[in-house]
Amino acid sequence: MTIEELEQIAESVHLENAKYDFEVNVCMDLACMSQGADKLKDALVKAAEASGKKVLVRKTGCMGPCSSGPLVRVDPEENLYRHVNSSHVEAIVNSLGGDPVAGLQCDLNDHFESQVRVVLENAGHIDPEKIDDYISRDGYKALLTALTEMTPNGVIHRITESGLRGRGGGGYPTGLKWGTVAKAKGDLKYVVCNGDEGDPGAFMDRSVMEGDPHRVIEGMALAAYAVGASKGFIYVRAEYPIAVARLTAGLRDARRRGLLGNDICGTPFSFDIEIRLGAGAFVCGEETALLASIEGKRGTPKPRPPYPAVSGLWGKPTLINNVETYANIAPIVRNGGKWFASMGSERSKGTKVFALTGKITNTGLVEVPMGISLRKIIEDIGGGVPGGHKFKAVQTGGPSGGCIPDELLDLGVSYDGLMKVGSIMGSGGMIVMDDTSCMVNVARFFIEFCMTESCGKCIPCRAGTAQMFTLLGRICDGKGTMDDLDLLIQLCSTVKEASLCGLGQTAPNPVLSTIQYFKNEYIEHIVNKRCPAGVCNIEAPVEVLA
Repeated sequence: MTIEELEQIAESVHLENAKYDFEVNVCMDLACMSQGADKLKDALVKAAEASGKKVLVRKTGCMGPCSSGPLVRVDPEENLYRHVNSSHVEAIVNSLGGDPVAGLQCDLNDHFESQVRVVLENAGHIDPEKIDDYISRDGYKALLTALTEMTPNGVIHRITESGLRGRGGGGYPTGLKWGTVAKAKGDLKYVVCNGDEGDPGAFMDRSVMEGDPHRVIEGMALAAYAVGASKGFIYVRAEYPIAVARLTAGLRDARRRGLLGNDICGTPFSFDIEIRLGAGAFVCGEETALLASIEGKRGTPKPRPPYPAVSGLWGKPTLINNVETYANIAPIVRNGGKWFASMGSERSKGTKVFALTGKITNTGLVEVPMGISLRKIIEDIGGGVPGGHKFKAVQTGGPSGGCIPDELLDLGVSYDGLMKVGSIMGSGGMIVMDDTSCMVNVARFFIEFCMTESCGKCIPCRAGTAQMFTLLGRICDGKGTMDDLDLLIQLCSTVKEASLCGLGQTAPNPVLSTIQYFKNEYIEHIVNKRCPAGVCNIEAPVEVLA
């Protein structure tokens, strides 16, 4: 395979697509599939054939506005239809070349105008199970360019120049991590993709794996070339069957094209990838626990150092990045580090994909430049809080993130900015809460999750989260005291400082942030035995008559 051959494949795809007057793209990610998108696509194919029109009906990955699914986009008009079902099929096909179908159009101008798509640039435009579709949009061009025109150090320099930071939550500089692995001594090195996305309300990585699997594969191959690895693993939770199926198909097709395996594209570089399924343990998102799980051991964290970059899988130097990080690599290699660094903020470069969920009008997947304000994401892109309710808080970073109140909505989204207000970037979950949410109950919900998912290896996390959950339960039930609140704060500090891994170290964030910004709600529960949001079932105290 050469650059010229890639260009020939791309040209053949474009010529084939040019035979059609219209393209009807059907979103077939997990969300839309659960609403019958597969049957909808079949019905569109039959209707298009019966109409006599030249129509290409294509299945694609996530288009973004998940709350409006099943989604169908008609090109070249770029008409986006929402909540489509089989009864709309005939009207959509008949409308091709004419006026759009009334009542189905999805008007989300603000939703899309504020976004900058790098990771999601192919979303909704390619069939994720066709490697040629990916190649037609510059797929694998970065890999071949790197193998034939760049040194491994040159690739690392480009990633370093981009300012890309790990999108899995820690925000560690990607180029620095790659450089460390490249310098590590070892006869064998590994590249691992962390696809164990376990945060409640998060589906960024799943959507990328489902909608653009070759993007992840190419990113991993580029990483392997840069650090000198010959073997890769994609660790995916078994609850993502569509992602697993499309990754499996992608790996197979990449091997057939000579883009994985021995002597890739006629060069001395050899690299292949296997998929490993996780059993749904949240703690396996932590890198040392993930590596233990790949090795067939119980997924529990280990103290560091040594870090995986020096001693990882089976004691060998191992590079670990998450799905979104790898999905950024190919466009950075193609377009240059300075191109990527021109987007975002001073210390948080590029774009970030967020799963916008909760009490928000436009639930779905968004990709925005780093530094954009929370207000812009929630009010403009997300459409604000529905039902006439008022915004109360947004939690970023999953169960280990903090709850950010209304007065901080103009905060720019960046790694450092979120940490300053008691939250974290995490992998990109963003849950919006309105005035019907009780913040004490919210803290209890997330602590219960962390308590349940704790591996139990270290006492501060195992016992600490359990005691925090008990104290929060007493407060929610109207049985707490101010001493309980003081004890809760002390316990948060202990768990944060003494836990072995990131799960325990960040578990107190929802509690500490809700106490910091919504302390009045805790006091209402404790002193006045009242839940302001009416969520907690606090029994009114019985008055004893003298």
